Amino acid sequence: MHIAFTGRVALVTGGAQGIGQAIARGLAEGGARVHLADIDAEPVTAFAGQNDMTAHIFDVSDRAAAHAEVERIAQAEGRLDILVNSAGGVRGQVGRPIEEVAEADWQTIFKANVDGAFWLAQAASQPMRKEGYGRIVNIASGAGLRPSLTGIQAYTAAKHALVGLTKQLSQDLGRFGITANAVAPGFVRSNPSSEKQWQSYGPGRQKRMIEGIHTRRLGTAIDIAHAVLFLASDQASWISSQILSVDGGRS
Repeated sequence: MHIAFTGRVALVTGGAQGIGQAIARGLAEGGARVHLADIDAEPVTAFAGQNDMTAHIFDVSDRAAAHAEVERIAQAEGRLDILVNSAGGVRGQVGRPIEEVAEADWQTIFKANVDGAFWLAQAASQPMRKEGYGRIVNIASGAGLRPSLTGIQAYTAAKHALVGLTKQLSQDLGRFGITANAVAPGFVRSNPSSEKQWQSYGPGRQKRMIEGIHTRRLGTAIDIAHAVLFLASDQASWISSQILSVDGGRS
């Protein structure tokens, strides 16, 4: 099976770090014109420039900004075919007792992981409906299916919400030729937060974690990208509302 994205236009968020960048590179290698977005200007601009992509600097949780950037892309390209919501993460937070969680900390994680995905899907659905074609792929997490290894209550709740949003988007948009799916990665050392988390486990817990994975290895950003590329392809046209765990069999 040959997966190609010739003539397709894609927007990938979370482009300042590993998983978002691996997805963007895979889409570009398949022939897509890729727009890469993140709130962190320097890394996303550098990566986009090195890989013949267009960088967009904005906060995905800002509805007005999300709509404006999608409209700008659709006007410049004449279409928008693929949206990958990879932005999110723990926003620098760590696990703590439930009584210590502040309102602002809770809301910060929801804004990054859920609000942004909804605003971008809302905006992208317009050019997608016009073409009668669209692929929305959300990067969820194993934490969207069970308690999180991070111990961050808001992250677990937000990723569960993203799973629900994915299924609702599928129902709402499927009649227009738009599919909505999510990939739920296992533990991947793809950014500073996940690397810090990994190091905090120490050799003993690291060993136990790997032994609990059927394939006996941690995943990589490329492993996650490969799953996304399939769900974003023409070959996945009758796959929607699915949450694909990519975790080496841990689930």
